[in-house]
Amino acid sequence: MKKSPLAIVKERFGDDRKAAKAKLVAEVQALADGGLWIDRIGDKGLEFASNKQLLHLHDVLTQVKSEFGSRDKLVGSILEIEARTKDEGYKSRFEAWSTPRLVDYHASAKKRAS
Repeated sequence: MKKSPLAIVKERFGDDRKAAKAKLVAEVQALADGGLWIDRIGDKGLEFASNKQLLHLHDVLTQVKSEFGSRDKLVGSILEIEARTKDEGYKSRFEAWSTPRLVDYHASAKKRAS
């Protein structure tokens, strides 16, 4: 049976529910401050996001940091796969996208290219 998001948060970040979520939010904010993410949070902020959303965002930002190092390199990788590295208009289109959307597009572009 699949674990609940709360169980996963407790498993990864500690047993206390509030402390574990606070650690998760702190890690997501640390990754987001590293230039991996454009700030599109509503009025409330990350503290009020669900555990499922935070876990997904943490996984995506960790993947981008380990594979590419920065969001700009991810966009550059997409442009290289599609052989459009000199197209500035195309690049600016991707710079407006969210990081999870870019990761999904990169995976599909890689699959199409092979």
